[in-house]
This record gives sequence, C-alpha cells and structure tokens, in this order.
Amino acid sequence: MRILMLTQVLPYPLASGPQIKSHYTLRYLAQHHRVTLVSFIRSDREARFAEALRPYCEAIHTVILPRSRLRDGFALLRAVITGEPFVITRDHRPALYRLLDRLNGVGAFDAVHADQLNMAPYALRVRARRVLDAHNAVWRIAERLARAMPAGPLRFLARQEAQRLKRYEGAICRAFDHVLAVSESDREALEEAAGRGLPALIMPIALDPEDFPPVPREPGAKGVLHIGGLHWPPNAEGIRWFLREVWGRVRAAEPEARLFLVGARPPADLRAWAARDPSVVVPGFVADPTPYWRQSAVVIVPLHAGSGIRVKILEAWSRGMPVVSTSIGCEGLIAHHGENIWIADDPEGFAQAVVAMLRCPEEARRIGEAGRETVRALYDYRVACRPLDVVYPP
Repeated sequence: MRILMLTQVLPYPLASGPQIKSHYTLRYLAQHHRVTLVSFIRSDREARFAEALRPYCEAIHTVILPRSRLRDGFALLRAVITGEPFVITRDHRPALYRLLDRLNGVGAFDAVHADQLNMAPYALRVRARRVLDAHNAVWRIAERLARAMPAGPLRFLARQEAQRLKRYEGAICRAFDHVLAVSESDREALEEAAGRGLPALIMPIALDPEDFPPVPREPGAKGVLHIGGLHWPPNAEGIRWFLREVWGRVRAAEPEARLFLVGARPPADLRAWAARDPSVVVPGFVADPTPYWRQSAVVIVPLHAGSGIRVKILEAWSRGMPVVSTSIGCEGLIAHHGENIWIADDPEGFAQAVVAMLRCPEEARRIGEAGRETVRALYDYRVACRPLDVVYPP
C-alpha cells in the first residue's frame, strides 16, 4: 500500500517520547508498504535529520512550525472564540494544507496515517482511508491537569480546554476509519469522548531494545534521574510536586543524592530551584544524556496528570534502570509493583522507594533487569506494532 504518514514532530532523532513512538511505527510500516512522510519541523536546521529516515520513506516533505508566545496568545484567543481546542489552533498552518493539496492527486495514496491528534485535521484533507494514531487521550490530560490545579483563572481555562478537547477528539475519532490507542485505559477514554462502538485497536508504544542498551553505571552512583521535556505541563507539575514533597525526605536519608532534571525548555522556577539548591541539576535538553544515566541509580516518573504510555519508562527499562513511578505515571503499561517497578502515590512512599533504590544496588539491579525483560517480551516494536497489520494488510 501507499501510505501518507503525517507527524507533528520529525521522527528523528530519538530525543522525545513522540519521536520514539512515531519512529518505530514508521519503521514497521516501511517493512511492507511505501510510505511518504510529511512532518512539521521547528527550524530549517532540523531538516538535516530527515536524511536518517530515507531508508524507510519513498519521499519526505517538511513544513516549518514556528512557535512563540505571541502565536500561542493568538491561538488561545481563537480557541476561545471558535470553540476549537487550543492545541489544534496552535498548529494550524496553511502551508501544510497547500502541500497536501499538491500531493493528493487522484489515487495518490491508499491511506493517510495521522500521527497524534494535532495532525488529524490535515488527514481529513486527503482522499484515502484515514487512520488516527492516538499517542494519548488528549482530553484526559487536560482534565487531570485542571483537577490538580489550585482554584483560579488557569484552572478555569484548563477546564474549558478539556471540554473543548473532549468534544473535538470524539468528533475526530468518529470521522476516521481506524483509531489506534496505546492502552486499554486510553481506548476507554477515547470511546467515552466518541461514543460506544468506537472501532479502536490497541497498539502500545514500542521501541527497539537494541537502540537503547544498558548503560554501565558508576560505582556508588547516587543520582536520581528524570528525563523528559520539562515544557510539557504534566512533567513540570510532577517535578514541582517531587521537589516540594519528596526531595527533602530523600536528601535527609541520603545527603549525597543528586537530582538530574534532563529535558528541553525547563521553566524558570525549576531553573531557579537549581540555582539555590546545589543538589538539583537542570541542564535542559542534552543531545547525549549518557553521563546522566551513568551517574544515576534510579529513574523517577512523578506524574499526576497524563495519558498514554510513558516512553521514558520503556527507555529506562530497556537500559536496565529501576523506575519509581506514580500510578498515573505507569498507567497503561504491564507494570507490577515490586516486580519490574516501584509504584507510590504519596510523598513518604515515593521517597522510601527512591531511597531503597539508592541504598540497595542488588535490589535496584533486580528491578532493572525485570524491566528490561518486560521490554523485550512486550514492547519490542517488531511485536508490539503487529496491530498495524490489521489496518494495513501486508
């Protein structure tokens, strides 16, 4: 089949969860189909990474998606006026519609694969079978964020966005021929938005374990690692909770512990925390985070809002690193407390789990190895992406 794949981020390098998810979906499709990739990029410099995707693509086209606070402000105003979700209006670019009109000749494609909700409106422009690859139930993220916020204008806006997203996401799901959800909980959330009978298949996020091998850790490593974009509100809010409620307890038990917050665009308050607390390191985006993996004994996922599957857990598991997570952080994964992960939702329990991983290298190794086996068995893309064969018969 000839498939047109639309992605909100270029699926290379493998520097973020969405990139990893899209990359291995592309690689799986390319085994049996001819794929044309159309992707947003953030600058001309990013276009050079497309060369790494040539082996999987019949053709690659990119469109620049600039971001700024001014553009976001206009998008928010438009969302309030039109009732369209902010995350959709923010990514509206006429240049991409014009490109699709040029590509979309009669019979040009057998199917269009919209990767993430943001790309769904563009897929509606294409005359072909439509497939929505939902990385998350996006409305649920906004709803959980709003619930966690203190009363005030921001909470009001977040609740409005959640309501807009639920209506929009439901309508989009009904307009597509196939919907792919990453977990049963996400499938249920999408069905709640779209109505019963949604024809959704479950295809978990996956990767190639060979691309994420174990990193030998330094003897006596005392690092606590969080890796993931800090511009994403659920990540930032989870880290704020960890700093306020958990980190002091960890430091009281393990004074030599250091917290590494590795991820793009850290908010000013997190940078300010690091400036006054030498135990907290906020390097921002790091092209090669290997030194932080080597210095760390445990990975934390202190999420209290979110949806989908946390790629950061899959990467940590693949690298043989033990993980301490909240229940929401590991939602959708085959994760069992005390077997392949430690799960805690209260500050004391979370701190105790982190301290246990710092103090007990053998226990940390056992948990990490169990996580690696979980990835090999269930989240290798060669296995996990097989539902694509139902949507796109080889």
